Amino acid sequence: MRNARQVILRPVMSEKSTAAMAQGKYTFVVAPDATKVEIRQAVEEIFRVKVTKVNTQNRQGKLRRMGVHRGYRPDTKKAVVTLAEGQSIKFFEDLR
Repeated sequence: MRNARQVILRPVMSEKSTAAMAQGKYTFVVAPDATKVEIRQAVEEIFRVKVTKVNTQNRQGKLRRMGVHRGYRPDTKKAVVTLAEGQSIKFFEDLR
């Protein structure tokens, strides 16, 4: 089994994800090959909370150009984690 820090790469801080925190939903960028079970275990281990649901989204990398040179941003995977009623992640609470 992988280390929890290898599964959860970083939090997503956007207007939409910040608004979802009111309903107990937190968004993370995760490893592209991470499963929902691994994501659930990693969040529970790192933040010491109870996860009720995990939704994932694979995002295709966008085409980017610099003059005549073309390339793609890397593909990413995003996970929206719903916590049990009454629980929150303190890291995010300080940022609001």
